[in-house]
Amino acid sequence: MAEVDVEPAVTNIPKINAGKHLGFAWGPGDILVYETLYKSSGMCAKGPVCPFIHEVRKDEDIYSPILRKLFNESHHIFVGLQTIREDLPSKNRKSQFVSISKNYRSVIRACMEELQQVAVSTRDADVATRHGNQVSILLATELIWNLCEVLFIDAAPAGSLLLHLLDWVRLHKADVDEKAREVLQSESPAEHNDYWDVVVSYVLQGRLEEARQMLVKQATLQPAARNMYKLMDTLLSKMPFYNPSGTQTPTEFEVKWRHWHDEVDRCLQDNSFASNRHLELICKILVGDEDTLLEHKDLLSTWYHFLVTRLLFCHPTVKPTELHYYAQSCMTMFLDARSVPEPLDSILLAAFEFDIHQVIKDCSIALNNWWFVAHLTDLLDHCKLLQSHNLHFGSNLREFLLLEYASGLFTHHSLWQLAVDYFDHCPEFGRVYLELQIERVPLDTEHKALKVLRICEQRQMSEQVRSICKIMAMRALRNNRLGSALSWSIRAKDAAFATLISERFLQDYCARGTFSDLDLIDNLGPAMLLSDRLTFLGKYREFHKLYGEKRFREAAKLLLSLMTAKIAPRSFWMTLLTDALPLLEQKEVIFSADQTHELMFCLEELTSSLNNTRPSTDRPMQEEDIELTKVELLRLALARNLAMAIVKEGTVES
Repeated sequence: MAEVDVEPAVTNIPKINAGKHLGFAWGPGDILVYETLYKSSGMCAKGPVCPFIHEVRKDEDIYSPILRKLFNESHHIFVGLQTIREDLPSKNRKSQFVSISKNYRSVIRACMEELQQVAVSTRDADVATRHGNQVSILLATELIWNLCEVLFIDAAPAGSLLLHLLDWVRLHKADVDEKAREVLQSESPAEHNDYWDVVVSYVLQGRLEEARQMLVKQATLQPAARNMYKLMDTLLSKMPFYNPSGTQTPTEFEVKWRHWHDEVDRCLQDNSFASNRHLELICKILVGDEDTLLEHKDLLSTWYHFLVTRLLFCHPTVKPTELHYYAQSCMTMFLDARSVPEPLDSILLAAFEFDIHQVIKDCSIALNNWWFVAHLTDLLDHCKLLQSHNLHFGSNLREFLLLEYASGLFTHHSLWQLAVDYFDHCPEFGRVYLELQIERVPLDTEHKALKVLRICEQRQMSEQVRSICKIMAMRALRNNRLGSALSWSIRAKDAAFATLISERFLQDYCARGTFSDLDLIDNLGPAMLLSDRLTFLGKYREFHKLYGEKRFREAAKLLLSLMTAKIAPRSFWMTLLTDALPLLEQKEVIFSADQTHELMFCLEELTSSLNNTRPSTDRPMQEEDIELTKVELLRLALARNLAMAIVKEGTVES
């Protein structure tokens, strides 16, 4: 489903011969639509051009700050649901599933109340309308979810089923409480215009205790009719309600209810309330007179409220398997024959028919995002109610809906992190989707890149890890942040890139005489083995540390090994030999005779290669003079050191 949640601005598509046409570009889940010109016969078409770019979003709700709370809170519930153990007793599992379902509904209701407050308090008409529409959608969402909880998740049996349905209607028909407050706060509640509407509404919802309390106020105003009100109070107080935790069986309850129903019917036949049309109306409702109920559509307001009221006063022990018959007949009776059922009506009817898959299908079409169907289907799947329904293209229904929902979250700058957990719990295609989607996350900052990288590393997504590190390394290198670039290339285990950056470090050192990002280079550890150039960089820095600590013999040995092991680039040999000069000129002999011979060999090898390349170079004469001076100084220092080393070693031997 790719619904457009808001009405996009109307864009007329001009005819091709007018020189204009419509262009579009895909974003990460969105489309940018814009008007373009094209060239004809080498000339640009002229005429008025629409300056607007229209953004068509796949899912507008994820951009609502209030609804983002819905996505965040439900994510925690979803993750908790996945941890429920399969080996728990079915009774314990059922109670946990019911509790989780209620948690989902409480999140929906909290968002709905916050949206309602904003809609009422704002002065912006567009904002009020948009939030009002979202409230209506969430209201319908919770209505459907609550019914699914009663019928599928809790799976209430006969007797208890009606009690749950009464709670369902009362929760979603709260206007009677507002009206009752207005009546009770008036100077004379019994004479208020809405007094009898409140009493009748209480009776229609099975709230007989509240109805009795309201009738007391009327009885005090009519002393002559006190006996009539007392009789009605007795009938209302004696109406039996099934107690699931009691010892009474459904059959015993039905017998008791029949006796009460017959008593109410006798009062009606005896015209006990004939002199008071309001009490007679209540009596007709108590016996379940369908014509009377249908005359009060305005108080019932919906066919499903009519259904529950009809069951309450006619079939209180209705079985789940009988619900579809009563639901269909009540909808037919309540709705006008010419009216077409709304999508909500069809969804609720499918639920009463216990057609779970039709409920999910209709909700997918009617609702404006995947949140509802994804989470409800996941919960129903954990309840083992969807095991038989697989799709033709390899994935089951639960996974398909979770993948679609999570893919939508990935288009948001912060909600994409929630989507990762949804993909993790899709065993068949979740990893593939995550690999594709994670590559589309814009790496705006290094902090965000580290978040993405951590997710990939935790899931051993090596290809994505390398890709992210390369992107960040290139970006750092372009900004001349060599330390960061080297760090990312090491993390990517990219030897070629690490070599390139190491070269830049060495060039930087030659130009400035110091290393940047010393902390990083000092703590390379095993990472320096990634490439020869990186190894050289780390070891060369180690040489400087040894020299600074006056550990001259260790420094000399390391310097010589860098050259003789061919780790150092040839272009850097002169720098290394120059670094050897202070060691050669120490009062104490640092380099042995053999080491000095090796240095001499390196110097001669370097000078011969320089002589061979000199004719083709365009270096200034001044640079060549400096090179020659360095070579002469090195030869002199090496010769002097060799003589001192031979004398010292000869003395020691003798």
